[in-house]
Amino acid sequence: MSTRLVRLLGTDLPIIQGPFGGGLSSVALAAAVSGAGGLGSFGAHHLDPGAITALVAELKAAIPGNRPFNVNLWVPHPGEEVLRLAPADFERLRPLYDRLGIPAPSSYAPPPAFDDQVDALLAAQPPVISFVMGTPPAWVVTEARRRGIVTIGTATTVDEAVAVQAAGFDIVVASGSDAGGHRGAFLRPVAESLVGTFSLVPQVVDAVDIPVVAAGGIADHRGVTAAFALGAEGVQIGTGFLATVQSGASPVHKAALTGPDARVTVLTRLFSGRPARAIINPLIRELVAEEENVPAYPVQNALMQPLRRAAAARGDSQYVNLWAGQAAPLSRPYTAEEYLVTLMKAHPTPA
Repeated sequence: MSTRLVRLLGTDLPIIQGPFGGGLSSVALAAAVSGAGGLGSFGAHHLDPGAITALVAELKAAIPGNRPFNVNLWVPHPGEEVLRLAPADFERLRPLYDRLGIPAPSSYAPPPAFDDQVDALLAAQPPVISFVMGTPPAWVVTEARRRGIVTIGTATTVDEAVAVQAAGFDIVVASGSDAGGHRGAFLRPVAESLVGTFSLVPQVVDAVDIPVVAAGGIADHRGVTAAFALGAEGVQIGTGFLATVQSGASPVHKAALTGPDARVTVLTRLFSGRPARAIINPLIRELVAEEENVPAYPVQNALMQPLRRAAAARGDSQYVNLWAGQAAPLSRPYTAEEYLVTLMKAHPTPA
């Protein structure tokens, strides 16, 4: 397929594997997707500058034929760097730590500084970089263009897509509220930015001149066909790739994505302090009354991390953040290469 998106990215297929943060991305998955003609991605928002440098080198070595790949960062929200823990934040979760037999965190380490992450990423020069949660300072996009790096911004509303184009990005991902994981709204609160993919994509196509990538609720070739009918030039798929053999998701997470519980998802702040779409599990039900009381990201994320890791290691889905989009039940445990083939399969004409 030849679209502006494919020509810009240098891929064979108009398929972008969504980047996953928090250890769910893997070099194996990104390499498999890029090697098979799509755009493999890696979520690096949790990595320090040295780890980002090493990651890009590892991806370049793992992907054959200089095929493109994407590294993603989160744009921080104002005030995150000065957030502090309160005793109540620990006490709220102490029963869960005790239940799993793990120590409560004794300290809080803030995430890596965004500017330092960007400096390392630009210096490493991956073929593509993408951002969620907002648009970075103007110098970032300018420097990326100077270095020949393609830039992708993410929008959850039409106004955000216009802002992404105005910031100089090459491509915009129109991320509908169907999508799994964290919502990236940055101009209005998330509650005012929940636009479904079928409503969002054609409006964004009409509002901007840069290539539009549809994301959210797309998991098979029927969704790909629909995205192109809406005017998109490509699709970004997260949950479907999260279920593949090469993803970094835990076995219990992958099993949940393809099971009946995936039919019901909810936006919750409980796991990270930011709204994210996940399969409902006992932890969400137990703490639902605390949704508005938990601290913001990154504090809540740091407090929940030991619980999530311990539960995943034990194969216990009760305390794991089971990120999933609303089309998760269409996911299958393919290899990434097999999945790409099914996505590009021609959709039969209804009888």
